[in-house]
Amino acid sequence: MAAADGGGPGGASVGTKEDGGGVGHRTVYLFDRREKESELGDRSLQVGERSDYAGFRASVCQTLGISPEENFVITTTSRKEITCDNFDETVKDGVTLYLLQSVNQLLLTATKERIDFLPHYDTLVKSGMYEYYASEGQNPLPFALAELIDNSLSATSRNIGVRRIQIKLLFDETQGKPAVAVIDNGRGMTSKQLNNWAVYRLSKFTRQGDFESDHSGYVRPVPVPRSLNSDISYFGVGGKQAVFFVGQSARMISKPADSQDVHELVLSKEDFEKKEKNKEAIYSGYIRNRKPSDSVHITNDDERFLHNLIIEEKDKDSFTAVVITGVQPEHIQYLKNYFHLWTRQLAHIYHYYIHGPKGNEIRTSKEVEPFNNIDIEISMFEKGKVPKIVNLREIQDDMQTLYVNTAADSFEFKAHVEGDGVVEGIIRYHPFLYDRETYPDDPCFPSKLKDEDDDDDCFILEKAARGKRPIFECFWNGRLIPYTSVEDFDWCTPPKKRGLAPIECYNRISGALFTNDKFQVSTNKLTFMDLELKLKDKNTLFTRILNGQEQRMKIDREFALWLKDCHEKYDKQIKFTLFKGIITRPDLPSKKQGPWATYAAIEWDGKIYKAGQLVKTIKTLPLFYGSIVRFFLYGDHDGEVYATGGEVQIAVEPQALYDEVRTVPIAKLDRTVAEKAVKKYVEDEMARLPDRLSVTWPEGDELLPNEIRPAGTPIGALRIEILNKKGEAMQKLPGTSHGGSKKLLVELKVILHSSSGNKEIISHISQHGGKWPYWFKKMENFQKLGNYTLKLQVVLNESNADTYAGRPLPSKAIKFSVKEGKPEKFSCVLPDHLFRVGVPFNIPLEFQDEFGHTTQLVTDIQPVLEASGLSLHYEEVTKGPNCVIRGVTAKGPVNSCQGKNYNLKVTLPGLKEDSQILKMKLLPGQPRRLKVKPDSEILVIENGTAFPFQVEVLDESDNVTAQPKLIVHCKFSGAPNLPVYVVDCSSSGTSILTGSAIQVQNIKKDQMLKARIEIPSCKDVAPVEKTIKLLPSSHVARLQIFSVEGQKAIQIKHQDEVNWIAGDIMRNLIFQMYDEGEREINITSALAEKIKVNWTPEINKEHLLQGLLPDVQVPTSVKDMRYCQVSFQDDHVSLESAFTVRPLPDEPKHLKCEMKGGKTVQIGQELQGEVVIIITDQYGNQIQAFSPSSLSSLSIAGVGLDSSNLKTTFQENTQSISVRGIKFIPGPPGNKDLCFTWHEFSDFIRVQLISGPPAKLLLIDWPELKECIPVINGRDLQNPIIVQLCDQWDNPAPVQHVKISLTKASNLKLTPSNQQHKTDEKGRANLGVFSVFAPRGEHTLQVKAIYNKSIIEGPVIKLMILPDPEKPVRLNVKYDKDASFLAGGLFTDFMISVISEDDSIIKNINPARISMKMWKLSTSGNRPPANAETFSCNKIKDNDKEDGCFYFRDKVIPNKVGTYCIQFGFMMDKTNILNSEQVIVEVLPNQPVKLVPKIKPPTPAVSNVRSVASRTLVRDLHLSITSLVLAESSPGRDSTEYFIVFEPRLPLLSRTLEPYILPFMFYNDVKKQQQMAALTKEKDQLSQSIIMYKSLFEASQQLLNEMKCQVEEARLKEAQLRNELKIHNIDIPTTQQVPHIEALLKRKLSEQEELKKKPRRSCTLPNYTKGSGDVLGKIAHLAQIEDDRAAMVISWHLASDMDCVVTLTTDAARRIYDETQGRQQVLPLDSIYKKTLPDWKRPLPHFRNGKLYFKPIGDPVFARDLLTFPDNVEHCETVFGMLLGDTIILDNLDAANHYRKEVVKITHCPTLLTRDGDRIRSNGKFGGLQNKAPPMDKLRGMVFGAPVPKQCLILGEQIDLLQQYRSAVCKVDSVNKDLNSQLEYLRTPDMKKKKQELDEHEKNLKLIEEKLGMTPIRKCNDSLRHSPKVEMTDCPIPPKRMRREAARQNRIITKTDV
Repeated sequence: MAAADGGGPGGASVGTKEDGGGVGHRTVYLFDRREKESELGDRSLQVGERSDYAGFRASVCQTLGISPEENFVITTTSRKEITCDNFDETVKDGVTLYLLQSVNQLLLTATKERIDFLPHYDTLVKSGMYEYYASEGQNPLPFALAELIDNSLSATSRNIGVRRIQIKLLFDETQGKPAVAVIDNGRGMTSKQLNNWAVYRLSKFTRQGDFESDHSGYVRPVPVPRSLNSDISYFGVGGKQAVFFVGQSARMISKPADSQDVHELVLSKEDFEKKEKNKEAIYSGYIRNRKPSDSVHITNDDERFLHNLIIEEKDKDSFTAVVITGVQPEHIQYLKNYFHLWTRQLAHIYHYYIHGPKGNEIRTSKEVEPFNNIDIEISMFEKGKVPKIVNLREIQDDMQTLYVNTAADSFEFKAHVEGDGVVEGIIRYHPFLYDRETYPDDPCFPSKLKDEDDDDDCFILEKAARGKRPIFECFWNGRLIPYTSVEDFDWCTPPKKRGLAPIECYNRISGALFTNDKFQVSTNKLTFMDLELKLKDKNTLFTRILNGQEQRMKIDREFALWLKDCHEKYDKQIKFTLFKGIITRPDLPSKKQGPWATYAAIEWDGKIYKAGQLVKTIKTLPLFYGSIVRFFLYGDHDGEVYATGGEVQIAVEPQALYDEVRTVPIAKLDRTVAEKAVKKYVEDEMARLPDRLSVTWPEGDELLPNEIRPAGTPIGALRIEILNKKGEAMQKLPGTSHGGSKKLLVELKVILHSSSGNKEIISHISQHGGKWPYWFKKMENFQKLGNYTLKLQVVLNESNADTYAGRPLPSKAIKFSVKEGKPEKFSCVLPDHLFRVGVPFNIPLEFQDEFGHTTQLVTDIQPVLEASGLSLHYEEVTKGPNCVIRGVTAKGPVNSCQGKNYNLKVTLPGLKEDSQILKMKLLPGQPRRLKVKPDSEILVIENGTAFPFQVEVLDESDNVTAQPKLIVHCKFSGAPNLPVYVVDCSSSGTSILTGSAIQVQNIKKDQMLKARIEIPSCKDVAPVEKTIKLLPSSHVARLQIFSVEGQKAIQIKHQDEVNWIAGDIMRNLIFQMYDEGEREINITSALAEKIKVNWTPEINKEHLLQGLLPDVQVPTSVKDMRYCQVSFQDDHVSLESAFTVRPLPDEPKHLKCEMKGGKTVQIGQELQGEVVIIITDQYGNQIQAFSPSSLSSLSIAGVGLDSSNLKTTFQENTQSISVRGIKFIPGPPGNKDLCFTWHEFSDFIRVQLISGPPAKLLLIDWPELKECIPVINGRDLQNPIIVQLCDQWDNPAPVQHVKISLTKASNLKLTPSNQQHKTDEKGRANLGVFSVFAPRGEHTLQVKAIYNKSIIEGPVIKLMILPDPEKPVRLNVKYDKDASFLAGGLFTDFMISVISEDDSIIKNINPARISMKMWKLSTSGNRPPANAETFSCNKIKDNDKEDGCFYFRDKVIPNKVGTYCIQFGFMMDKTNILNSEQVIVEVLPNQPVKLVPKIKPPTPAVSNVRSVASRTLVRDLHLSITSLVLAESSPGRDSTEYFIVFEPRLPLLSRTLEPYILPFMFYNDVKKQQQMAALTKEKDQLSQSIIMYKSLFEASQQLLNEMKCQVEEARLKEAQLRNELKIHNIDIPTTQQVPHIEALLKRKLSEQEELKKKPRRSCTLPNYTKGSGDVLGKIAHLAQIEDDRAAMVISWHLASDMDCVVTLTTDAARRIYDETQGRQQVLPLDSIYKKTLPDWKRPLPHFRNGKLYFKPIGDPVFARDLLTFPDNVEHCETVFGMLLGDTIILDNLDAANHYRKEVVKITHCPTLLTRDGDRIRSNGKFGGLQNKAPPMDKLRGMVFGAPVPKQCLILGEQIDLLQQYRSAVCKVDSVNKDLNSQLEYLRTPDMKKKKQELDEHEKNLKLIEEKLGMTPIRKCNDSLRHSPKVEMTDCPIPPKRMRREAARQNRIITKTDV
């Protein structure tokens, strides 16, 4: 049983070795080793997923044929027994197991165990980490990037053009996480090649055989110079190592040149870990194949940058991109911080690929091909920074470039090693030039290693140029191998003995070795494996390369000679400078006497020796010390020279002891001796001479060097001693051995250094007495700031000379500075007077010392800030040059958003003048809190309603605050599709927050919502949350219709189709309504009013209340289906339920005859066409009743009928009888009736005969003559008057040249004027379209014709003349007539509307045409003067509800009281202005702001004598102050100005008035007082005159500036319009512009008028008179269609709606309905459900997702797109969007059927119309008369009119531009004339005279003030205090307006008072 059940769910199944495991199974391998005779091989066994040990053991027994009762054990190869407990954890897939007798049984025969040893993915991921170790102190990251560049160089090796390689470092966080991208334009990879790339260590050699490849076997490149073959992508290792060293993931994107697909592969550490975790195959994956530029698979935000990289693919033929993400942070920092370093390293690595075999020789021209086509560009992008972009070709400081360009010569050689290995080499010589080695320094390997034991004073004979660096860098296939270098070769090492060249020359060489691929390198190309070993092999042969040829010579000898030559030719070790001239030296032998070049200095081994420098000689007898005089160099040199050799001339020192000059070779200068040692020797000799001064300060006040002293600090007394070098005091020079004994004096000078030069302010000389030393007294009065020098100089007694024996005598200079003193007072000025609550601001402080110098605050001070009603705090006080009270914050109440003025008092304790008062204005602060009303947390509303919130934005002091972009949002949560309320509080800080209604779908019970109110732009303002309880709506939500048949009610579903007998009536229709909670709603009267049906206008309200619907009349035609709709609409919902009634034919009733062909017949001719006869029911529906035998029963009769040729035929396909050959007996023309009879049925048809001469005049395409035609006064008639001549039977009479005239009453005026017309060949005459001008009322016109001298009376046309609703006749002005107008305040709001002839408000008027003028009323008349002030209207606000009204708000009231006149104007055209009635206003005084006298008194001059008159200050001052007298004997300073301050104290005033200040002069002497009183009076007069003159000149200058601005603006406008005219191909000449423009305008207007007069299609349907702005008109007049065929079919399609009047409101529609007793169709726009209207931008149905689904025929277009709307475009789109929907028009029926057949495959197809007149309904029906449009003339004028031709519109634009340009040209001329006039006025003699008078007045005023002893500055300020500018109130007057006002007032002053 166990064996039988082994394959069951609990057991296992047997398989062979080749069998694989099934799904959910494990395969194990069994070795039976119980006995020696057991089989050698293994057995495979399938173990089920849910197997247990018992089932497994049974399966083993069955497989091996073992009895289940036999004892054996099953173990692993580790001898672990399998049991029930460990079965699941031990028996794994692929495990090998033993069957043994016991666990410890000996293994009788060997077994084989299967194992897997795939490498761990770390082999790939961490290979770069192990390979790119940081060697030799370098970061290996550039070498990893080089691996990727190697791949790109190989990929682009076959490029014909530019080989472009880009490395992009994408470190912009806004585009995703950091990434590195390497992109090339190489040949790309196929998917198979991309697969090969992913295989680790699949080199290009392995790919030839072992792996499938798209390329043939590897072919070694042909040899090229330097092995630059681009064959450097080699081992299949470096790329993977590099990408995983740089980052964690690599995305390979590649496109081969011959493929349309892009291949993409991603390898990532994360993916490997994921596969390992899921036990999937790690080394497997997918390649994505896609189209170029397709980035839809990039969905991770961390890789957003890939979208831009992928978009760039579209312009590339082939490419490969390696994108590395997960970049290590340390790599990112290195790439950012060391950008210059690692780009320089890359330029070094690929130097010869970029610049060619010769390298980057800057001094020579570049090769053209093939190496200048490699472009390696590196760019780094960081957030907020300009991208760093560098091209490796542009780097000029990489090491190879430095080596190439600093080398003076090169030595090329070649090394041949065993095998095919070839090494090219080059050695370069870098000479010693000028003062340095030219061997370039490598920042990665610095050669100048500082020795800690170096002594700066020691001379280093040998400075290594190359240092410890090796000579040769090594290149493999032209690419640098960075970690391998070759120290040297035997033949180029420095010799042990001195060779041909100095030993240091061997340190001036650098070299490079170039190998081919015969030398092995590491897989990451960092090191050579065997290069140096092979090169230094004894069998290696070196040969020199000269001129490209190998020279078989000893390489060591050639190198030594070359090095010696370089040293002699290029090393320049001594530089002779400061050339002095050419001399001859007669002291030398004749052959060496000349020429000798003399120099003043040399540079030698980094040291400079110049004339005057102390030196010491070597190898001379004796050795001597001296100073250099000059240098000699043999030869005719000119200027600086570099050479070896030369001589130096030395003056032996000290010269006071030795008078000797010697010349020695320069080489004998002791370069090792320090100059200080030479100096010491000389100084020891000179030690006895005066050396220095000793200065002491016995009385204190010592002056220290560079001391900075406060102003006023004295300098103490000085005691001086003269010392020699030994420190001995001396008063005389040394004894006679030094030229005799001379006395020494000390001279003291103090010098002030200033910008104008040095100024000597103190000079003294002191001599030494027998008992006192050199002494100078104390010095004071150092008050002036600046830099000083106190100089002490020893001089000789007799000559005052300060030198002796060529040496300066001792001196001492002490530099010091005088700075400002400590602060005594301060001043502060606020840069801005507007501040916000809680917003810190700074108060700058400026301190002065006692002398008035600006000083600094150095001590801590605690300012005191005070302001009434405010809380003031500050953060700190900064000391130093810019002292500032920082972080001042003010908190307190502010009245409004306009702020409040405060006085800020600043007190600094400790200063003499310690306080200042500042003016400031405090505005509300930043938003801090949001206040929302109502306050309750839970608000209850009903579904479908909106909720208003009152919101206020408060600052931290609870002031209502406002700021720009202060938008308050309310977001609802708790249900989908909830509205968001938004309100702008930017202007006022408070508003009502509301919006659309809250509508939650399918709500059945109460629902809780959350409202979160916040300010998104203000994160600091905490949001406010409210809970809203939403109740289900009790309004109607569902409507159902039922048909009652007996006791059974059958539901009629929406869009059901009901069959019914044609012409019958459907009765017993009922309906029911339910609310949102599915509750049935009882029908009330209010609800019944809102129920509408479309099949009858009259509804029985009582029936509706009972739930009954009106009966439905079934259509009489079976072709007409009745669409029945029941709708319910209220403020909350719009519901409808509809069904279609299909009529069925009734019983036979009539015989019907139809004419096929023409209806007219000429006498004697047969009727063209046939008569078709059918049988119909009572409603005309055809019934199949005829047969061929029916012909015999048909009879035809008619007056004058000729029956001889009658032919009757039975038409079986149409079940009709055809009659042909109808002919009439000759007789009078007219209508002939024919009677057709069949059985009891009969029918008549009428045939028209052509008749004779004219007898009548009929109007063509004219409305009914019985009714009056409404015409607006001044407008055109709707249709042209066209008359037709007819005979007595009303047949048209085609008679030409009949005169037609028009008669009318005299008070009726027509334009163009009445002219006689003649008929054309059809007998018609077109009198054209007339414009009608007549009084309001009814008028008549009659048309007459004269034919054969007889008059034919025509019809009478009745016209009803209506007023023009668009013609302005007056302006209506509304304002608050009870308002008071205070000077300087703001006017109340003026609301202006333009009234038309019919007393309605005209809308859609440009606000720029409305203006307001204001002037002061005078006795000259009420006409506005030329200088009247003009205002423009303000912008319309949201709360302005009256449409068509214009508002003048916040207009400034004049500053002067008086009577003013205001008049509003409307500019009707360029010349006519419609003015309103004048508004007279009285400007009253405003609130008092300051105290001033009525008449300004003269400045009093008083004395303190007994006479009262001499002491009287004020005699009669109109301040209610009289006889203000100075007290007798009052103390005071003579000739001093004093002030009297009159400060009013009025408790009733809310504000403090500015005091009145009266200055006066005080004198002790009465006589002097009387004299000065006269001068004071004269001074006052002069001051007043100066103020007037200055006001005049300032106003003139302001006016001139404004005129210049106007000229500039006018010129700009003229240039702008000229450019626009050029766009319209209209050029205006620069001369005679206005006549040219006038001629152009005349011609354009004429062309436009001719186009307008051309006849075009028009709608003859009378339009409804627009009684108000709420009536748009009839639908036929709302739109125009250009194409005739489209107009015909669309007009027919909308035939039932063409007569409908469209209104904006239901009220207007109801009014029309009542006026016409319900006969007129109306359509109110506010009743249209707009959510179902079509989108006018929606594409046609054959477009799907922006692509063409199929190619249509017949030019399909939406019918609505063919409509143009002359007016009310938005409303018209709503109307026609509802009527036409998505109706489409095509060319013909075949195209329409094809279109519908394709569209219905993907979506619903709308109604289709054809330009041939066919219609396919949206349900697919077509054919029949109902779906065929009649001809245009059958539409009886109900057709859409044609729009104005496009050329007419273009002409209109051109005419408008020309008119604007004409105005601009005139404006330029006008403002230029005004400007020239003003300039001439300023240059008039009168103005020049006034300027002179002003200068004289100012000069006289200055003289008088000097006599009076007054301060001119104070008087100037006083005059300004009384200037008109200060009298302005705080009203917010715009700056430009203020300037104009000031200029106007000053001009008035100029003309009247000056």
